[in-house]
Amino acid sequence: MAAVISAAGLARTFQTRTGPVTAVRCVDLAVREGEILGFLGPNGAGKTTTLRMLTTLLKPTGGAATVAGHDLAADPAGVRRVSGYVAQSGGVDPRITVREELVTQGRMYRLPKTEAAERAVELARELELTGLLDRRTGALSGGQRRRLDIAMALTHRPKVLFLDEPTTGLDPGSRADLWDLVRRLRDTHGTTVFLTTHYLDEADALADRLVIVDRGTVVAEGTPSALKLTYGGSIDATLQDTFLAVTGRGPAPAAGTAPVAV
Repeated sequence: MAAVISAAGLARTFQTRTGPVTAVRCVDLAVREGEILGFLGPNGAGKTTTLRMLTTLLKPTGGAATVAGHDLAADPAGVRRVSGYVAQSGGVDPRITVREELVTQGRMYRLPKTEAAERAVELARELELTGLLDRRTGALSGGQRRRLDIAMALTHRPKVLFLDEPTTGLDPGSRADLWDLVRRLRDTHGTTVFLTTHYLDEADALADRLVIVDRGTVVAEGTPSALKLTYGGSIDATLQDTFLAVTGRGPAPAAGTAPVAV
């Protein structure tokens, strides 16, 4: 299956008053079309910086990457046309209604007014927001706001959806609803999903494959089961113990084992 996201040696160094700080040292990855990829790492590992580079919000200082055939450096507008991005904090205006927010987003993507209104209704139906279309966004629950964030990111029917810690702060029911939504996007529309999360149960439940980064570089990748077997010693190991072993913050893998790429 073709890689819809491809990165080679992707790097980002920030210049500070005290000198250069390397947030991402060297990230190589390939994400297959229609795949849900879990992108994991400790705090400060470079997850969000990598995601922001792949969505053109930050320029890489090294390496190269493409998203759905569009080069980050040569064609950033093309990358944005095929990508949807949901940031950690969201970005809705609490003073306007769900309908107004969705229509405004459609107009920003240069949809004609009638088409933007129709797309708003379509997205509301797909993301179970129909009964909330005329409610102010400031009155939505956390789970409802998150579904609206995702609806806005899907306005232009992107091939790739980037989700940066999408369920932080949500209750268990809202988290489960969002998991179902992500699976439905993949299964119904073939959307490729690039997911960062600190919830390892979420990564285990959702991701087809995991990439673990630490200190700005990829240290392991593979299916959850393969990583558990390699680093946890059994497919019944927890992903938490596996993650701790991979990042050097727990038991080391058995002698002679090597990273798995499946």
